[in-house]
Amino acid sequence: MTKGTLAEGDQLRYSANWVTARRASLRIWSNRLECGDWVIPYVSIQEAVLVSLWQGIFPCYVLQVRTAEHTYSFGLNRGRFWKGDLPFEVRREKGKLGYSKFSIASRVFGLLGAVTWAWWTFGR
Repeated sequence: MTKGTLAEGDQLRYSANWVTARRASLRIWSNRLECGDWVIPYVSIQEAVLVSLWQGIFPCYVLQVRTAEHTYSFGLNRGRFWKGDLPFEVRREKGKLGYSKFSIASRVFGLLGAVTWAWWTFGR
């Protein structure tokens, strides 16, 4: 299972795109990737990058696949499969997730909500 999104350029970051991302199985075939109704033939891949990173305390991967039409990003769980040889050419990198304005605002509002709830519940 994966979350897949059409990427916002080459930047890896928390953003609203991940909130509304496609949830489906990422299927690896001998000649293509499939995620829902997205079919990405290996011959159309201009660049694939598998980024190893940490999301909070959990290790994970993000696979970015660039074709002439789109750049796809797939959030993946850590697993032995991704450490081995893949049926398409991929560059491996270590990375770090950045923050969009949306993700910063949602964290601030979440923190304010938690503090308000705690004050209302315990501080009165």
